[in-house]
Amino acid sequence: MAPPSSQAGGRGGAGGSGAVGADGVVTVLGRGSQCINTGGEKVYPEEVEQALKAHPDVHDALVAGVPDARWGNHVAAVVQLRAGAPRPSPADIQRHCRTRLAGYKVPRQLVVTDAVRRSPSGKADYRWAREVAVAAERS
Repeated sequence: MAPPSSQAGGRGGAGGSGAVGADGVVTVLGRGSQCINTGGEKVYPEEVEQALKAHPDVHDALVAGVPDARWGNHVAAVVQLRAGAPRPSPADIQRHCRTRLAGYKVPRQLVVTDAVRRSPSGKADYRWAREVAVAAERS
């Protein structure tokens, strides 16, 4: 049987996506069910969330696709800041993300919340994140 990285689309049987680097390091990109299609490009929320959490002021983050007339969806970040951290501007977050992500993966929208919603087991609540981002865009 072929390893998951060589199967169609680099996908294994679990519905996720990943890549194997030349050095043999496996990078898990995320679950296909949460994939955001923006302008014909695929964005895995987990990859963007990792970049956001690397920002010194961000404690936790979820990323969701928000309907967009031009792109189909745009990438929206819902973040919880570290205690006492100053509120970063969207431009600050975007600059940070551009050092780690391709331009089309950089969040176009930033929503700061008191707490990112997760299940008791720590599972991300992507439906909640999308609802928060859509509501923020409308206000």
